[in-house]
Amino acid sequence: MNEILLNDHNKEEFPPAHTAEHLLNQVMVRMFGCERSRNAHVERKKSKISYILDHKPDRKEEKEIERMMNELIEQDLPVTYEFVDRNHIPDDVKLDRLPDDASETIRLVRIGDFDVCPCIGKHVRSTSQIGRFEMLGTNWDQSTRSFRIRFKVVQ
Repeated sequence: MNEILLNDHNKEEFPPAHTAEHLLNQVMVRMFGCERSRNAHVERKKSKISYILDHKPDRKEEKEIERMMNELIEQDLPVTYEFVDRNHIPDDVKLDRLPDDASETIRLVRIGDFDVCPCIGKHVRSTSQIGRFEMLGTNWDQSTRSFRIRFKVVQ
């Protein structure tokens, strides 16, 4: 059997919070038409992640983010992996965030039919293992149009 060589991974994620990050990225893309976050700090106790948006989300939109996250978690979506070479990347997957020295073989992480992206981190087996998503607070920076979400997952 050929062993698949991927890039070294230099951090140890908390799988429930890291998987929640994937879900949150896709929720934000779908709700606001933004890009996935380029600025995330995901930890066991508290995480923060920022998005560039065209407007400051109101309280109703913030509540909807939290509601959608918990609905997706409760759906118990499977988290699966697919290994593909760079020449066979699905159209909906962007590689612009991979390091310059990324391997030819890319691991795609799929969460049901809701999200897919390249990632070499650790994840839960299904979304119900994430626990409950709690939004702790948000910040808006008008000058950079950056919306920061602070959250935790409660097991």
